[in-house]
Amino acid sequence: MKIMKFGGTSVGKPQRMHEVATLITKDSEAKIVVLSALSGTTNSLVEIGNCLSVGNKKKATENINTLESHYRNFVRELLTNEEYVLKADTILNEHFEFLNIITKISFSDALSKDILAQGELMSTKLFSLYLEQQNIDHQYLPALEFMCIDEHEEPRLETISEKLKDILKEYSSKTIFITQGYICRNAKGEVDNLKRGGSDYTASLVAAAINASVCEIWTDIDGMHNNDPRIVEKTKAIEQLSFEEAAELAYFGAKILHPTCIWPAQQENVPVKLLNTMQPEAAGTVITKEAGSVGVKAVAAKDGITVIKIKSSRMLLAYGFLSKVFKVFEKYKTSIDMVTTSEVAVSVTIDNDQFLDLIIEELTPFGLIETESNQTIVSIVGNEIAQTKDVLKQLFDSIVSVPVTMVSYGGSAHNISLLIPADYKKQTLQLLNKGLFGL
Repeated sequence: MKIMKFGGTSVGKPQRMHEVATLITKDSEAKIVVLSALSGTTNSLVEIGNCLSVGNKKKATENINTLESHYRNFVRELLTNEEYVLKADTILNEHFEFLNIITKISFSDALSKDILAQGELMSTKLFSLYLEQQNIDHQYLPALEFMCIDEHEEPRLETISEKLKDILKEYSSKTIFITQGYICRNAKGEVDNLKRGGSDYTASLVAAAINASVCEIWTDIDGMHNNDPRIVEKTKAIEQLSFEEAAELAYFGAKILHPTCIWPAQQENVPVKLLNTMQPEAAGTVITKEAGSVGVKAVAAKDGITVIKIKSSRMLLAYGFLSKVFKVFEKYKTSIDMVTTSEVAVSVTIDNDQFLDLIIEELTPFGLIETESNQTIVSIVGNEIAQTKDVLKQLFDSIVSVPVTMVSYGGSAHNISLLIPADYKKQTLQLLNKGLFGL
């Protein structure tokens, strides 16, 4: 059995849903199809929740009406049989009645999670109706019956596996299953979610839970590219990556794949394929245990970085100094991306400045604190890149005009990271594309 995940752009238009139906029926292998919400839906639902959280019920209602109008039009393009259009209207009535009811009650965090779940619930139900109209045999599989997280918001993989296998046994005659990405139940049994990019995570967790033959992630680009195609004109798809390489690229900015997607598949050694819904014939990128080749493969950039510098000639060499520094970040659940140290200073970068003021306050007794925001981490990723001959010379020769303020090298066999001012991001990616790939 394989997993096929389709993102928001892959199901964002009626014609795209028609194409997805064709893709999932191309072979006879049993499959679980994981769908995101229609493109733009989650953003609309987030905005509805934000309006309700500040008491702006009028604006929330306007947004609900706009979204409902979009779905009503979508249904009339998706379905041609009036019987199924009426069934779809009943589904939409149910979900938009819920959204309208919540404008009349007290807002809460739990209610916010219920709001965000509506997108995936509607997309999967509508797609299931379309398959039914086309006489494509399948089974609708509610993710809320098996996807679950613990009190630390971590997936309960063993429980997911047990529940899912029991459900699949119940429908052993079926070969196509339709389920939702992103949504789950938390430790209290409430509706919750796997955060942004959660549909990728769902697909990978399901693949690991049933030890799938492959986890296919279908998007609107033909695989992982060697550079950001939105910034660099000449890029190319990468044929093969190791799990480690893909994880580095995803974490450091490659938008096609969410960072959380790699770990579950890697645990069970399930290959991940990145494929293009609009160009299904394209080879895409395969991610496996094996890297396939040695050397530089891709460049990625991560924005929104803040660097924190701690200067302390008095304490830096003292036993346990770095441990005390890192405990401050641990206290505020703020992860560190890069670290550099010298005899009198330590610099770290973070990508979440939510608790920056509190962190600075607690670090101040350790020494002089300086911060600088609007930075970008550029990562050069490849198998055994740290051992690749002349890679550093080639790298720095390519960007002699770029002010590099931090370098991370040797911490990973697959990654060299540079910190640069965000204003130099476009120039840096273009220079590296020419200097490292000759493109």
